[in-house]
Order: sequence, then structure tokens, then C-alpha cells
Amino acid sequence: MIDLRLLRDNPDLVRTSQLARGAQPALVDELQDLDVTRRAAIVAADAKRAEQKAFGRTIGKASKEERPGLLEQGKALAAQVDELEAAEKAAEAALVAAHKAIPNVIADAPPGGEDDFVVLREVGRPTTFDFPVRDHAEIGELLGAIDTVRGAKVSGARFYFLRGVGAQLQLAMLNLAISRALANGFTPMIPPVLVKPETMDGTGYLGEHSSEVYHLPADDLYLVGTSEVPIAAYHSQEIIDLAAGPVRYAGWSSCFRREAGSYGKDTKGIIRVHQFDKVEMFVFCKPEDAAAEHERLVAFEEEMLGLMEIPYRVIDVAAGDLGVSAARKFDSEAWVPSQQAYRELTSTSNCTTFQARRLNIRYRDEDGKPQTAATLNGTLATTRWIVAILENHQQADGSVRIPAALQPFMGGLTELTPV
Repeated sequence: MIDLRLLRDNPDLVRTSQLARGAQPALVDELQDLDVTRRAAIVAADAKRAEQKAFGRTIGKASKEERPGLLEQGKALAAQVDELEAAEKAAEAALVAAHKAIPNVIADAPPGGEDDFVVLREVGRPTTFDFPVRDHAEIGELLGAIDTVRGAKVSGARFYFLRGVGAQLQLAMLNLAISRALANGFTPMIPPVLVKPETMDGTGYLGEHSSEVYHLPADDLYLVGTSEVPIAAYHSQEIIDLAAGPVRYAGWSSCFRREAGSYGKDTKGIIRVHQFDKVEMFVFCKPEDAAAEHERLVAFEEEMLGLMEIPYRVIDVAAGDLGVSAARKFDSEAWVPSQQAYRELTSTSNCTTFQARRLNIRYRDEDGKPQTAATLNGTLATTRWIVAILENHQQADGSVRIPAALQPFMGGLTELTPV
């Protein structure tokens, strides 16, 4: 949630953010009104409780003759307190609902929608070939690495098997990601992938993204679409120690997404699927350190993409394409030769204090006072990378050259050959 003090001090900033996102600025006015109503309800309830407490002392000092009448007055006063407390609770509930409806305030993100991103840099030239280009699905079939036919037979559309060198390639990539994370001060984690509603809601995934989430009603648990969710909640309701600098985790997990609304998009291969594996970086830091930490996460992602030896570009995602929690997001997109286009491989978001405020994650400032922490997340490797690796390193005979950085994790193999 956004900081209500920001809303009170600078409502126009929040309205401007809403407009840049293509969201409703009227929600800001509604939240302002409810904030005033809630504060008035608190004052009224507090005043009546104080009156009730003082009146209780009067009863204690009253004579036997006065007591019955005073007790009747006390009952009436208690009823008024109950009524005002109910109004206070209703005002609080309405405020929370309106508060959650406002996404994070953007931080320098370009305005506009999905197509209004800004290209920050391009690294490497798009790969070209002197033979007919195969897409990753065809290459994966030649290598015996990807089996979408049996994936669909067993589980339905957008499921697949990685087998043989396909499974090896994913494990190699994710193990390399963990090794790089360790080298850069991250603590590796394997988190649970089923979480409680308050965890999913706390990270901002039960609002406009709820249609993307798998829910298990019998247990009231949610399958996560990213390990960002359980790791964000790892320190919920805690005061964490940031005196020595940011706390950094790297979570390896399977991830699950319903891909609602993507009917007909990327139906071939493993670009858009319901289940995949990912190593996700997650950071808790002081708010003033968040922007610099965001740049560090992008640098870590670019280091990994460089090790994959694939051309890519980094874009500044437009406000209307940001998730609810993100104030700013950078995507790294790899060149996919069969599509003659760049496709997203990594994404890193600065969520400022938005998630931590929902999850009540704080740290102590220099004066020892609790303050809300900032959170950031970023992809270090995921299943989709196999698409870019296979297509950019394909050879005329159907074999695929393995990037040098992955070879030690592939038992020394230097290329994958058709079966």
C-alpha cells in the first residue's frame, strides 16, 4: 500500500501516477475522503470512550440513591460507545479496501501502456544465420529435449516435459544462477510454493492479477507465480536488521501461472506456459537505497545474459504495464531469431515500501525508530531462457552450441546433438 502521509501531503503526485498508469485518479479522491472519515471516527470513538471511563468513576463515588439512575445512564453511554466503535471499524474496513485499490506510485517510469517502453540499451547484434532458422520447439524436438505433445497428454495445453539434455540445460542454467547469486552476497532459498491468502494479498497479487493465480479452495492456499511471494512474506510482521546493508535472497522454485487472457498467444513451445522453474532475486533494504539496489539487480541480470552469450536489450517499462506493486521496472529482452523480435527473459522491479507496508516489515533507523522497509525483486534465470539459448546457438545440422559458462554444469558437453 502507498504511504497515507504521501496522500495527505501530496495528493497530486498520486493522481499523476494514476494517470500515467491509465488508472482512475478518482480513486485518490475517494481514499482521501475515507481517510478523513476514518480519522473522524477514531476521534469520536476515543472521546466517547474517555467519557465512559470518566463516568465510571462518577458511579463509583455515587450514593446508593443515585446509583440506579447513573447505571441507566451508563448503559446508554455504553450503547453509544458500541455504536461509535462499529462506525470506526466500518470506516477502517472501507479505508483499507480503498487503500488497496491504489497501486504503487511510479518512480520515473515512462507514461503509457505496453508499447510505450523506452529502450535503455541494446547489447550485441541480433543473431543471423546462413541456413534456414529453426524455432526452439523444432530444435527441442530434434534434441529430444522438449516434449509438449506428451505434456499436453498428461496435463493439458501449455504443459511440457523437459527431458534428457533439456532437463540438463535447465538445471545447468539455474545452478549457474545460484552460483552467481552466492558470489554476489545472496542467501539461497528454496521456499514453499503454496501460500496463505494474506501472503498472496500482501505482495499485491490478489487484485488485478488474481485471474493469473491458481487457488486450492479446499485448503485456501495459492500456488505462487514467483518465489517473490513467499520470500517477501518471510519477514512479515518482523523488524529486520538492515544496519549492515540490504538483505538479499535468491529463491529457486517452481512457478505456476494460469495465463488467463492469453488464449492463442505463444501456443507453440515453452514461451508461455503454466509451470516453469526460476531463480528469483529478492532484496529488503532502506527506502533511500532502493534505486541503487535496483540498478544492481539489473547488472546481475545482464551478467547472466552475457554468460548465455545472447543478444539482448534493456527496457524501461511504461507505467501502464507495471504490476500493482512496482514503482519502476526494467525488463531485459533476448533476441529470438525465429520471431525476429526481442522477448522478455528477465524483469526486475523496485516496489519501494508498497509490499512491506502491507506485510508489516520494518527496520530501525539511526534513532532506533521502526520504519517501513523497501523491497525489490528480479529474475536471475528461468525456463524461458532455454528458448533464447537454443535459437541463438543453433547450427545448420540441428545441433546447438552450449555457452561456455554452462559447460561445467553440463558434464563438460560443448554442444547438444540431435538424437
